[in-house]
Parts: sequence; structure tokens; C-alpha cells
Amino acid sequence: MSEGNEVLPFMKDGVAQIGFIVKDLDAAVENWVKMFGIGPWHFYTYGKPLVRTMSYHGKPAEYRMRLALSNIGPLRIELIQPLEGDTVYAEFVRDHGYGVHHLGILTDDMAHDLEAARRDGRPRSPGLQRSLANIRALDLLPARRYTVALPRAGRAEALQVEVDAPARIRLSLDAVDMDLFVHLAELLGTDYFSAFRPEQRITAMSAVEERELAALAYELLPATEHNPVIEFRLRPGVRFHDGRPVRAEDVKFTYEAIMDPRNLSPRVSDYEPVKSVEVLDPLRLRIVYKRLYSPAIGTWAMGILPEHLLNDEALRREAIASGRDPEHFTMRQSDFNRRPVGCGPFVFREWKSDQFIFLDRFEDYWEGAPNYKRYAYRIIPDLLTQEMEFYAGTIDAYGVQPYQAERLGRDPRFQNFSGTSFSYAYIGYNLRRPPFNDLRVRRALSMALDVDKIIRHVLYDQGERTTGPFLKQTDFYNPAVIPPAYDPAGALALLAEAGWRPGADGRLEKEGRPLQFTLISNSGNDTRKSILAIAQDAWKQLGIDVRTDLVEWSVFIKERVNKLDFDALVLGWSMGIDPDLYQIWHSSQSGPHQLNFVGYSNPEADDLIIKIRQEYDHERLVGYCRRLHTLIAEDQPYTFLYVPRWTAVLDKRIVIRESAPDGSPRYRRITATKTGNHMFDFNRWVKLAEAPHFSAE
Repeated sequence: MSEGNEVLPFMKDGVAQIGFIVKDLDAAVENWVKMFGIGPWHFYTYGKPLVRTMSYHGKPAEYRMRLALSNIGPLRIELIQPLEGDTVYAEFVRDHGYGVHHLGILTDDMAHDLEAARRDGRPRSPGLQRSLANIRALDLLPARRYTVALPRAGRAEALQVEVDAPARIRLSLDAVDMDLFVHLAELLGTDYFSAFRPEQRITAMSAVEERELAALAYELLPATEHNPVIEFRLRPGVRFHDGRPVRAEDVKFTYEAIMDPRNLSPRVSDYEPVKSVEVLDPLRLRIVYKRLYSPAIGTWAMGILPEHLLNDEALRREAIASGRDPEHFTMRQSDFNRRPVGCGPFVFREWKSDQFIFLDRFEDYWEGAPNYKRYAYRIIPDLLTQEMEFYAGTIDAYGVQPYQAERLGRDPRFQNFSGTSFSYAYIGYNLRRPPFNDLRVRRALSMALDVDKIIRHVLYDQGERTTGPFLKQTDFYNPAVIPPAYDPAGALALLAEAGWRPGADGRLEKEGRPLQFTLISNSGNDTRKSILAIAQDAWKQLGIDVRTDLVEWSVFIKERVNKLDFDALVLGWSMGIDPDLYQIWHSSQSGPHQLNFVGYSNPEADDLIIKIRQEYDHERLVGYCRRLHTLIAEDQPYTFLYVPRWTAVLDKRIVIRESAPDGSPRYRRITATKTGNHMFDFNRWVKLAEAPHFSAE
């Protein structure tokens, strides 16, 4: 047996032939010519009298079969149609059906290499056997020549590249196989996938450095490529609020809008793995990926933009009508952002900033018109006024504040719902700036904070500690990670180790410079305002000069966060169940207008983030996530504070109304889903004159 990753000696020259067994030779050849442009073909009929000696499993036999041979470059394609008698080909059809039957291997000395294989060869590994058994079909993709325009960083004009793509083999799999090419290398040889030189097959239409061109070549023509495919079938009869049908073209348009750099979407990384989006018909589209991407399905659960209202021509007309320059007018400037058109159960009616949003029932909603005629979302800044209006019955549903949760959460007059939030609060540090580029400083700042005090006094115990970026309700969260202990003395020792020691006035300084920075957050959030005050006080006790600032939300995001212009900030992050953290933690996402605005960078973390994006096995996925959780906790780019609990109260007269089989109304109580969503059936809510009575369940 050979050791390590050495290949069988007779595999050194690679595959020269692929043999397919077909049902109808003439029809098969016709398809290969039409679909792939492969030809000419040479036809042969094997059997007596052409073949005088025939055998089947070592015994004399008679048979006939037809062959057709053609070439794709150096690779020969053999199509075989069994006609009569017992052969290994007829046996294969009986056992497996039609398809790929064999590979032909080049050799200089067959007798020598067969003997070497018998002496040194090894059986197929279990992994290779699984990979081969997982192959559903094999197709040959014809060679093609095309031109592609590639954007170039810092340049307005795209690079035009002519690509001379060779014929390729496409394997269709029954299930995801991340190790497919590793296993195939065992069969084909480790050099097989590196022999292809893509840089020799692309030509730049303008001046470009060889290094850049080579990198582009490997991106455009990878030797191997996993291409997961998703095909969506849209529900017929779904309409936008203006009456236009929702089409596959709208989904493609939404994807293209996200990827358009003019729109500055933070979700670009969700769709960067997409290779192509093809509209098959008005209600079907196919998405092909460049690589394995396990969060793929979840990324398409997005709001769909109406193409007819936001395409280039529509935006041009709107720009001209509003007296603006159509050349620089994007959907970010469109009135659509203030008067959206969707396809949900409620139609936008009116929005008055800081007061209300009014929505009307959409009569043509695909699931049936909602029970409510109008939905009013009220914005009431004063907390006491919120509660009083709820008691007065002018508000039906109310998300209570932490200090109200204990009292209202057990009030029998209301329906009560509560759960652990899919979010966390944190203090984030700009790692590009001193002193936050020093891990010891970040750890010291975390150790100086009494987070339990925040939970107790700010959240009224409506929260729990967290240590990392994954949902505590999932397996991905690592319970073994312990939060930094509250230890002001230990924090001072760490700061001293980093060179920060008390000066004459008791303030920490280093080389004559005081330790000072500004902690910011958005205005209008009392919880974050309280955290600012607690953190400022805790750090000042260490001798740190901490200033705080509250900034109006739009200015906070546009001018401070998006432009990376901050020292430290208090924020929160909402999560989904999928553990993909690429946007917020990968080092490539740390530029302006991106979500890794603290500038976190760790090569091991980057590697784990990519593995998480490409992993389909749950057990391995959990292992990667828990290791990433540990790394981020060790690096402390954030001080992770808490996961809040939420409580919502409803008028008891609100129930779900459905229709019984005879058409009469039937009512049932509102219940939450497994994720805690009590508004899942909101379309069917109705408010009765009196609270109904439900029998015990």
C-alpha cells in the first residue's frame, strides 16, 4: 500500500477517456452536438465477425454493441449502446441504469503499471466510495469564449477581459460533499487539479499587471468549483400593493440592487458568493453559487423590491420630475423610501416622523385580507404616556420597558408574552486607535465594569450575561466561555502592565499622555444612556478620563459609525438563528459603511468564519462556532454586556379569528412560536367587544 497522499503509479498521466452507456446512440450523439458543440463523431459496431474472440466474466460469450467516439481537447468521449448478449455494459445498465461507466487512464507501459498497481495499489477509501456513490449525473460543458467586465478598486472604468474557457466536467450530487475534490484526487492524482493553468486562458483588453491578471484568472476559471444551486418557485397570484404581480424578475432586480455599489448596501457580503441569477420564467428563478455557502437559503428571506418602480428608467423619470440630476440619482434618494410599495398584508398610507405610521388593509393579499382594517404604529417618546394610553385602551399592543416587566408581566388583565431576545448589548472599541489596539487595555476596561449591576439596576433583572456573538438559545453559543470577572484591582494591574500608571493628579498616563477617550451612543435610548453613565463612572474610578456623548441616530450612524469616527460606543446587535458572522466579524468587512466597524482582525477567526459559511454538518459547525466564540471573547473587541429579556402585553379582547368548515367564525387564543414570535398570526387578529373565555387546555 502507498503511504500518505501518494497516488497509484499508473495515475500519473491522468484521465484520457470517459465512457458513457446510452440507450440510443444516435440520439445521444445528436444531443452532444446540439448541447455542447462536440464533434465530429466516429461510429463502430462491435461483434462478429469484426471481433472474433469475446468473453464475459472470463467465459466465452457473444454480443454486439455500437460505439461513438469524439474528443474534447485531449479527452476522449466514448458513447456505448449495448445491442445483444451479456456484457459488462449490459450488466451495468441492469444494476445502475445509463450513465458514466468507466475512466480510461493513459499509461506508457500497461503491463508494468498493472503489476505496480497490484503490488503497490490500495483499495478505494471509504471517503472516496461515499463521494462516488453520491454522484447523481455527469455532464460535459462545452468550451466557450466570452468577455467579462470586472470592477477595479479605485478606478472608474472596469477591466475588460476575454476568457477562453475550456470544456469542463459537471458532477451533479445527491447531497453536499465538501470533501469531493479531496477524495477525487485519490483517484485522479494530486496533480490533476493543479495542471490546469487559467492565466493562459484569459486576455486583458487593457494594460494590467501580470500578478493582478493571474489572480483574476484563478477567480474566473477555478480548477474546481462547488456550485450549489437553488431554484425558487414563486407563489402565483401574489401582487404588489399597486396591483402589479410579483415576478421572478423582481427577485433578480432586488439582488442586483443590493450588489450595486451606488446603493451602499451592507448586505453585499450575503450575496457575494452568488455566481449567477437566472430568470427561468415569470415565477421561477435559479441561483447558482461560486462556492459552498450554507446560509444561502436564509439570505433570500428578504423584502422584494418592485422592479417597475425602481429600475433605471423609473429613477430617471423621478429625478427629472423632482428637479435633480438623473446621472447621480439612486434609489437611496427615491421617494420610495418614504412611501414604500410592498406585497404584504398592509398597504402604506402615511408616515409622520416621530408621531405615527398608518397602514391600511391590503384587500388583494394572497393569504386573504387581514381582519384589521387599519394598523397604526404610534411613536410616543414619553414612557409614562405610553403606559397611560395602554391602560386607557387607545393602544392595543405594548412592548413594556424593563422597569414595567415585573408588574405588567403578571397583570391578569392583559395577555402577557415574554422571552429571551435574539440580540445582545455591547461596548465596542475602535481597534484602529490607541489605546484600544492594546488587548490589555480592552480586557481591563471589561474587568472594571460590573455588568451584573447594569442588569440589576438598569434592566431590573430583565436580562442575562453573555460572552459572545451567538444566540444563547442555540448550540453555537459556547457555555464554557466565562465572562470577565468584575475586578477593578486586576484591571489596574493590567493597565500598569500596558504602561498606564497614575500621575501626580491620580489620572492614568503613559509617556506624559493621559488615558482619555470618548464613549458615545445614540440619543433617545434611556438604557444606553444609563450604560454610558455607569461605564464612565467605573472607568473614571481607575483614573481614566472618559467623556460621553449622545448623538441623534442618523448622525450617529452616518457620521460616526459609517465613517469609523469614534473611540468607543454602546450599541446592540440583533441576530438570526443562522451562525454566519461574516459581515460583522470578518476582517474584509472593516471598511467605511461596513459592519465590522470596530476593525476586528484575527486570521484564525477569518478562517473559522469562512468555514462556518461553508459547513453543512451540524456537529462540525458547532465546533467551529464555539472556537470562534472563544477567540472573540479572548480578543475582547467588544465588552459583551447582556442579552435582554422582552415582555409584550396585549388587550385580552384580541384573539385569532378563523373560519370553521361551515364558514362561521372560530376564535382561538394567541400563542407564541418556538422562537417567541407572538405576532406570527397577526393577519388573523381581531379585537372583540368583550374578552372571550377559553376552556382550559
